[in-house]
Amino acid sequence: MIKRALTNTGWLMGARGVNAVLSLAYLALATRSLGLAGFGQFILVVTFAQALVGFVSFQSWQVVVRWGQSKETLGDATGFALALDMTSMAVGAVAAALILWLAGSWLPLPPELRLTAFAYALVLLLTLRSTPTGILRLHDRYARAATADSVTSVVRVTGAGLVALLAPSIPAFLLVWALGEVATTATYWYFARKSQPLYWRHMSLRRVPASEPGVWRFVTGTTLSGMLSITSRQVLVLVLGSLGGAALAGLYRVASQLGEGVLKLAQALLKAVYPELVRSPAAAKAIAARIGRIAVATGMAAVVLALVAGRWVIGVIAGDEFLPAYTPMILLSAAAAIELGGASLEALLVARGRALTNFVLRAVPTGLALLALVFLVDDHGAAAAGMAVLGASVATVTGLFFVNRRLERGQSQAT
Repeated sequence: MIKRALTNTGWLMGARGVNAVLSLAYLALATRSLGLAGFGQFILVVTFAQALVGFVSFQSWQVVVRWGQSKETLGDATGFALALDMTSMAVGAVAAALILWLAGSWLPLPPELRLTAFAYALVLLLTLRSTPTGILRLHDRYARAATADSVTSVVRVTGAGLVALLAPSIPAFLLVWALGEVATTATYWYFARKSQPLYWRHMSLRRVPASEPGVWRFVTGTTLSGMLSITSRQVLVLVLGSLGGAALAGLYRVASQLGEGVLKLAQALLKAVYPELVRSPAAAKAIAARIGRIAVATGMAAVVLALVAGRWVIGVIAGDEFLPAYTPMILLSAAAAIELGGASLEALLVARGRALTNFVLRAVPTGLALLALVFLVDDHGAAAAGMAVLGASVATVTGLFFVNRRLERGQSQAT
């Protein structure tokens, strides 16, 4: 089981490794083509769309993994996940239109880019791929998922090279990013269809809840946690842009792109370990503990690497104009390492059915971090966001540790 979890993590990280290398290339093309201010505006559009999608999306892949384990329930679980994704698309489209139409100066998007931002948000909504992701993880098709994930970066680096050479502009780069999402989602659905029937006729928000009374509690908890994890960092960029301008948001994005590589490993670890914990609850603690030790060592190595080579990497990729991103990059690297150490704890807590508890453990520190940002930006600039993220990560992982330990004590006393 541990071997399978590590193998699946390896496939996910293989894709993320390819993506990481290619992302450095397209990051360099975008930063050097658009400059600090232009790149900042580009990032604010991308961030707004990602935050919106994260806010309205369900973690439907976890529904497929949890309730699709048998042939009798697979069709209904897949249909329920599809219905959740369709709901997200509809709600998200309306929300995007209302926000961009009604938002005043508090939303750090210039008026001339708001229609473009709406179009990009629609693309992200229509390319939701949580259900096919769940199908591939359910059937242990991690190699196929890794291949699909790599499509995004391949399209981006190819398109960004053409745009930088021919006609560098914010809309042109956004078009490339959108094409990458479309191509990746199409690949995901192709592989999902090869793994199992898609059960479109089972699409319903009622069937699974009718037979599983706790499903909406589970969906609510996982959705809130996923929403918080995705949107908190995007909202942080928007707040930073609102308080300090597009250039500051651009600096932070470069810092996060370079410093949060380990966070992607944490997310991959969570996604790979969770199915194993669901399948083997008796061995869940041992699996989480062993993988946690590996994660801690990896995170520490990544922080050391960022300290030693970070400033040089920023200069080579983005240019001297972006060197102030070094300090927030170090802070974000440390936060990502802590999140990596806590990834198995989070997977263990969710597998125990405590998704809402996991949400609370993330929501409170995140809310305090966003509040602190308002008071820190003037004195610390982009580094203020790094401080806020690091503090939230420390508080969250500490809470995950103590809650899991309390649950283990309760189980041992019950037996």
